[in-house]
Amino acid sequence: MIPRGPALRLTVYLGESDTAHGRPLASELVHRAHRAGLAGASVFRGVEGYGASSRVHTARLLSLSEDLPVAVVIVDVPERVRAFLPVVDELLDEGSGGLVTLDEVEVHRG
Repeated sequence: MIPRGPALRLTVYLGESDTAHGRPLASELVHRAHRAGLAGASVFRGVEGYGASSRVHTARLLSLSEDLPVAVVIVDVPERVRAFLPVVDELLDEGSGGLVTLDEVEVHRG
């Protein structure tokens, strides 16, 4: 549980086909966050997007993509999120990369 007040949101943007240690990268991030004791992690699957490759991936019926965008979102107190960043870097270095953002947020209810 996260206490009310200042927190940090870590978002990792990936392709759903990205892997690390033989597993989907998003799943590996969630499991590592859980083992690290972070308050929670969620994976959101996008319906359309593009990244560094500039190739548009879409879930539209006529052009099904096997590499839709996903975002892994983790929210916890700032020091715990920052302590997890080396794990994120290690997994992204092994995988095919990704975009990582940090946002200051305020927890109203945890």
